[in-house]
Amino acid sequence: MESVTILAVLKQIPLFQELNEIDHQDVANRVVMNYHQAGKVLCREGEPGTTLYIVKSGMVKISRKDQSGADREVATLGGNDFFGEMALISDEPRNATATVIEDAAVFELSKSDFFKLIEKTPGLANRISTEFIARVKANSQKSIDV
Repeated sequence: MESVTILAVLKQIPLFQELNEIDHQDVANRVVMNYHQAGKVLCREGEPGTTLYIVKSGMVKISRKDQSGADREVATLGGNDFFGEMALISDEPRNATATVIEDAAVFELSKSDFFKLIEKTPGLANRISTEFIARVKANSQKSIDV
């Protein structure tokens, strides 16, 4: 995919909107666009986190095992949504499974590139921190609600 096209899409994603042109280009140089068919499992609950995912188009279901061991949907993500940052930041196993439910174009950013970007891009670090805290709170509330 052309760098110009990647840049245009990245600028629409809330996580990257406030970055400057140089930082946008750096992100564009590090992400890989992959296309996945419905039914593809992108990551599984309990696996190590090695990738941040950003949905460009399509739909991804996020699910967790409940106390009985059955999968329970906790979110459906679409264009411009992202996931996977919690396992990268916390260095703990994935806390959910992500399954493509509608053919999807997904940007993928490796853990090493993610941390290189965080180190050199304070704006991105702040956005990730804010989102991380919000998701930890939301996940805590969901486990209380279950």
